[in-house]
Amino acid sequence: MRPPAPFWIVKCPDCSGEQTVFSRPASTVNCQVCGATLATPTGGQAKLRGELVRLAGA
Repeated sequence: MRPPAPFWIVKCPDCSGEQTVFSRPASTVNCQVCGATLATPTGGQAKLRGELVRLAGA
């Protein structure tokens, strides 16, 4: 189970760039550097393709 934080810092599996992602996105979230998919919506907390590095603000 993932932590219930509103924002996560996610590491891209392709370029290793880090990006802030909303934990419950309404649409697919892509990396701003390379365009790879980082998170997909599920109706609840996002399904991550990237690695959860830390909680934003933590």
